[in-house]
Amino acid sequence: MTNLERDPDELALAPENPRCVDGAKVEIITSREVPLGGPRAMTVHRTLPQRQRSLIGAWCFVDHYGPDDVSVTGGMDVAPHPHTGLQTVTWLFEGHVDHHDSGGHHATVVPGEVNLMTAGAGICHSEVSTPDTTTLHGVQLWTVLPDSDRQGPRRFDHHEPAPVTFDGGEALVFLGSLLGHDSPVTTFTPLVGAELRLDPGAVLELDVDPDHEHGLLVDAGEIDLEGVRVNPAELAYTGVGETRLRIRNNGGTRARTVLIGGEPFTEEIVMWWNFIGRTHEEIAGYRGEWQTQADRFGKTEGYVGHHPDGPEWLPAPKLPNAAITPRVNPSPVARPDERI
Repeated sequence: MTNLERDPDELALAPENPRCVDGAKVEIITSREVPLGGPRAMTVHRTLPQRQRSLIGAWCFVDHYGPDDVSVTGGMDVAPHPHTGLQTVTWLFEGHVDHHDSGGHHATVVPGEVNLMTAGAGICHSEVSTPDTTTLHGVQLWTVLPDSDRQGPRRFDHHEPAPVTFDGGEALVFLGSLLGHDSPVTTFTPLVGAELRLDPGAVLELDVDPDHEHGLLVDAGEIDLEGVRVNPAELAYTGVGETRLRIRNNGGTRARTVLIGGEPFTEEIVMWWNFIGRTHEEIAGYRGEWQTQADRFGKTEGYVGHHPDGPEWLPAPKLPNAAITPRVNPSPVARPDERI
C-alpha cells in the first residue's frame, strides 16, 4: 500500500491516555483518518507513525481499514508506486486484493494468509481489490529493514498460518513466534505479528518475549489490555521487560485484535512518502529516480485499475522545503497519562 497523504511529513498528536491499574503499563495511540486515493477513496485509520511514537520494534506503519462497502468507497485501487528499505505486510479480514510487483510476483491476497513484500534497494507494486469483493477489511503494515539488509534484492513471501487455539479463542501467527507457533516467513529483525480472536468474556494470558515491545491494535470488540480500555482503531503500546500480557474481551460478541511486536529498532531512519532511507539526500535521490522511472524500481506488469482513465503509476509528492531529518522514537517504555 502507498502513503497518499498530500503532506507525508505531517503527523498528529494523540490525546491524553489512561493510566493502567495493574500489570504492564499501557500507552494508547489513537488513529487519524487518511484518504487512500481519489475523491471516492476508502478511508484508513493510521496509528503509526505518529509524533507520539514512530516505531514498535521495526514496525513503522500501521493502517487499519474497513469494513468498507466497496460499492460506496470504490474499494482499493492503488496504481504502481515505489518502496525502498522496508517490507510491506498485508493481512486481510474480508475481501480479496490483487498484488503485482516489479519482482515478477503476482498474488491474490485473501483473509488469513499473509503476504510480505521485501523492497530491498527498490521495488514498485500495485494493489487492487478484486471484482468479486463487496466488503474490504484488513490492515496494511510496514517494517523497516536494517542497514545491513536494506540494499538487498526484491522478495515476496506468502504463508497461510494454521489456527492456534487457546481457552477462549484462537490465533493466527503470521510472523515470528507466539503461543508455541513459529512462522516460517523471513524477517530481518526479531518480530512478531498475529491476529487474536477472543470469545465473549474471554481472558487471554499471553506469554511474550521480554526483549520485545508490543502493540495491540483493536479491530472489533470491547477490549482491555491490563485493565486499560482499548477502543476499535486504537493501538495499545507496552514496552520491553514484560513477560505476560492480559487481554480481556468484555463484550457480548467475538473480538478481533492484531498484536505486533519486536526488539526496539535503534538505527536512525528517514521516512518520507513510500521511501525509507538514512538521509534527506538519499530520499531526494529515490524520489528523482522514481520520477524518471529509473531501473532501481523496475516495472510492474499486470496492473489493471478500476477506471480505464486512471493513472498508470503514482508520481511522488513534492519534497518539503526543509531537510527531512531522522525520526526520534521515545525509549521503549509505555507512557500512560493520568486520566483527568
